[in-house]
Amino acid sequence: MSDIIRLTAAELADRLASREISSVEATRAHLDRIAAVDGDVHAFLHVNEGALDAAADIDARRAAGEQLGPIAGVPLAIKDVLVTTDQPTTSGSRILEGYRSPYDATVVARSRAAGLIPLGKTNMDEFAMGSSTEHSAYGPTRNPWDLDRIPGGSGGGSAAAVAAFEAPLALGSDTGGSIRQPAHVTGTVGVKPTYGGVSRYGAIALASSLDQVGPVTRTVLDAGLLHDAIGGHDPKDSTSLREEWPSFADAAREGARGDVLKGLKVGVIRELPDSGFQPGVAESFRIALALMEAQGAEIVEIGAPHFEYGVAAYYLILPAEASSNLAKFDSVRFGLRVTPDGNPTVEDVMSATRDAGFGDEVKRRIILGTYALSAGYYDAYYGSAQKVRTLIQQDFDNAFAEVDVIATPSAPTTAFKIGEKIDDPLQMYLNDITTIPVNLAGVPGISIPSGLASDDGLPVGIQFIAPARQDARLYRVGAAVETLLVDSWGAPLLTRAPQLAGGNR
Repeated sequence: MSDIIRLTAAELADRLASREISSVEATRAHLDRIAAVDGDVHAFLHVNEGALDAAADIDARRAAGEQLGPIAGVPLAIKDVLVTTDQPTTSGSRILEGYRSPYDATVVARSRAAGLIPLGKTNMDEFAMGSSTEHSAYGPTRNPWDLDRIPGGSGGGSAAAVAAFEAPLALGSDTGGSIRQPAHVTGTVGVKPTYGGVSRYGAIALASSLDQVGPVTRTVLDAGLLHDAIGGHDPKDSTSLREEWPSFADAAREGARGDVLKGLKVGVIRELPDSGFQPGVAESFRIALALMEAQGAEIVEIGAPHFEYGVAAYYLILPAEASSNLAKFDSVRFGLRVTPDGNPTVEDVMSATRDAGFGDEVKRRIILGTYALSAGYYDAYYGSAQKVRTLIQQDFDNAFAEVDVIATPSAPTTAFKIGEKIDDPLQMYLNDITTIPVNLAGVPGISIPSGLASDDGLPVGIQFIAPARQDARLYRVGAAVETLLVDSWGAPLLTRAPQLAGGNR
């Protein structure tokens, strides 16, 4: 088991294709790993009972000579925000406890078509509202590097599953950093694609103009392989782009072997001073930039004067859209129903159900969003936030006229302790200060591990941002920097993670 679970998805796919390993063996190894360590990590809310049957089917098709996809037979974890027919989908909320969807999300359907084996559904902040996975109705996920610390959010379950070697690949969703920020604190790779580049059909909506599904992996190449499998136009999603996308796996391979950094202009935002970041985070960022510069990259200071308003704008736009999207959880159509005593009206049932089914953070954001959309306040709050969003988009346009990519730390701190910020929503919200502008502008971003912070020894990530539709550029740059960093460390960062009890690591 230990040898199989340590393989990257690309390495595992090669061994599956050569029939050195069967998909059943690979799937069983990861299920055994989940059984051994997930009692402590709590990355999964549900483990798929049909995983071994799906793996056996792939093995039989391969034995029969069927031409399968490049990652067929590789196990996959799925964030519980994505609906599935064969497993419950709760979005981390009591209001959907036990819910089973009549259809698969497009990315799930495409994963199945690619031959990936769904291992189960991963834990998350309720309806993706949070930066720590402490707001799950089913209890927090823990960071495999330190079980007393958060794994990021809202997709902490997916990142923790990958970091704990419970899954080689995972699907996440990113509304303001929920793929990239967990990647930062767990030493994994997370990609937020260009808005519309990956279908949102079947992803339970938080904020429809911000949400984006993407890959969570241990290497940039693995992210490219998964992105290739799930991306592309979807007629079921009205926001889906009609693009002909290149192979992101090929872009990652090009970056890993080529001289793509020479002459690359890398923008560093002057409005993000070191003083706003934990010293170990800032130091790791500078070291990564220096490595790039030594390979011929040009570091260019750029202005993005409206980025400082990104968090404020985001926390008006997101709650406003969430208050509308979550109105569907009304006790009538699906999910939990709480009926008060007496002769309650439908409004009484709805109120009681939402009170019992939603957690504090969800209620907080619904109230805020409803207020921001109310008569007399729409222009002052939601309308003004959308204007700021336009200014941030213009900042990106101006920056990309000067540079090829923008680099930032993926988050301002390493993983904080569970419970440390749970009662301070503002401090929690500030964890996404570098990731939120990417969602507001709809451009792609990637977080890759950049090392361990010198002040606490915990993982740190560096984020690269590219213009819309230039996701392949991120894969080339990300893979090139990943190669430089791993060479400087002598081994991938996750080899330095502590052993989990019962996990044989």
